[in-house]
Amino acid sequence: MPKDWQAVAEAISGRLSALDMTQAQLAQRADVALETVRELQHNLRVRRRSPRTLAALSQALGWPEEHLLNIAESSGSPGTSPATIERVLLELAEVRSALADITARLDGIERRLPEGADIR
Repeated sequence: MPKDWQAVAEAISGRLSALDMTQAQLAQRADVALETVRELQHNLRVRRRSPRTLAALSQALGWPEEHLLNIAESSGSPGTSPATIERVLLELAEVRSALADITARLDGIERRLPEGADIR
């Protein structure tokens, strides 16, 4: 099955923008060549890509390692467009951040309570 490299390019571009990350930073974090990042982000050279390269880029972008490969293989499957996936992942990141904030606040409240206080 042919890969949807344009969808991969759009996902990478959107994520770099959302993270305010440069191609050079991504290449360094993923330990891949800058040219590889450029080719993928702008869909310049359609060629077979190593699953390890896609996994490294996915992880460097804060996604699960199979994320870019799944996008490449989705070929327009309903509900799996890069925009949909990106939106869900951004919302998930926001929820995680809010949960971490709530947890930190609760920990602070617990530390201020007298020892043995019943908070129920």
